[in-house]
Amino acid sequence: MKPAHDTLMYREAHETAEVVARQLARNAAALEALGAALRARPPRFIVTCARGSSDHAAAYAKYVFETKLGLATASASPSIASIYDARLRLEDALFVAVSQSGKSPDLLRSAQAAREAGARVLALVNVEDSPLAALADTVIPLCAGPERSVAATKSYLATLAAVLQLAAHWSGDASLHAVLARLPDDLRRGWDADWSALADALAPVRNLFVVGRGYGFGAALEAALKFKETCGLHAEAFSAAEVKHGPMALVGPDFPLLFLAQDDGTLDHTLAVAAEFRARGARVLLAAPGMQGPDTLPLAAGLSPLAAPLVAVQSFYRAASALSLRRGFDPDLPPSLNKVTETL
Repeated sequence: MKPAHDTLMYREAHETAEVVARQLARNAAALEALGAALRARPPRFIVTCARGSSDHAAAYAKYVFETKLGLATASASPSIASIYDARLRLEDALFVAVSQSGKSPDLLRSAQAAREAGARVLALVNVEDSPLAALADTVIPLCAGPERSVAATKSYLATLAAVLQLAAHWSGDASLHAVLARLPDDLRRGWDADWSALADALAPVRNLFVVGRGYGFGAALEAALKFKETCGLHAEAFSAAEVKHGPMALVGPDFPLLFLAQDDGTLDHTLAVAAEFRARGARVLLAAPGMQGPDTLPLAAGLSPLAAPLVAVQSFYRAASALSLRRGFDPDLPPSLNKVTETL
């Protein structure tokens, strides 16, 4: 079995802080110009289109765009265009296509259909000479560099950083720019945080829930996916606002849950739900800014609620790589998976 620091997942996730610092510097001028253009001619609404980890990034984008820009943001299923050939009314909309590779046929068909329907197509893509980049009106490169591990890590967090930088330049909100300025250092601290308790708790289990809310819901989706693909764990993600509406019936003594929280209006309710599950005898792991105690995973106090999900996922990636090896898997070679999934 290879050492943890020799996995591609570990090494690529470790690059994230430098990737984000490079990305923020390179894209600043282009996003300043794009932000000015979008303020001068605002779209009526925003539509995101993505799959897998990119779709989890789009879930984060929905909360950022709606709370910081006041624009309704919806997720479009790629199959609407690629399978059903349905025409959406997207005049004066911003269509945000998110992809690491920029090659999936269904995403390309959706972006093309959005252009034909009158939308402005914006691509958040890592491969800058990809078909998606060629198709888009505007490209925001993720600047993550080659990513060889099947499990996307640095490209996922780079997408979240790009979303946040876009919102900062579009809104002109100085507080968002301040969050971005400290983000690379926050990510470095996240990488150094000791989440070894996660591997200790989850090495023997088979199923778990991952719970988040608001800005952190996309992080819960992403963690659940990584548990599946790298650790052989059946993990499902839920919003803290929804997990009691049915899924709670499955939770009994020793059932494991991972809660990811940020310090905003969702915090008190998320902590209350976690406490309720603990009272039922469940094994609850909690990552919340500044929280300490048994089964807590360190997340620095004072983190912006917008940055906390990125920092938590950065800590999680390192822990998930270790958990994968501990459970006898290779995180770089998940069974039956390929790096690029080209869905029709």
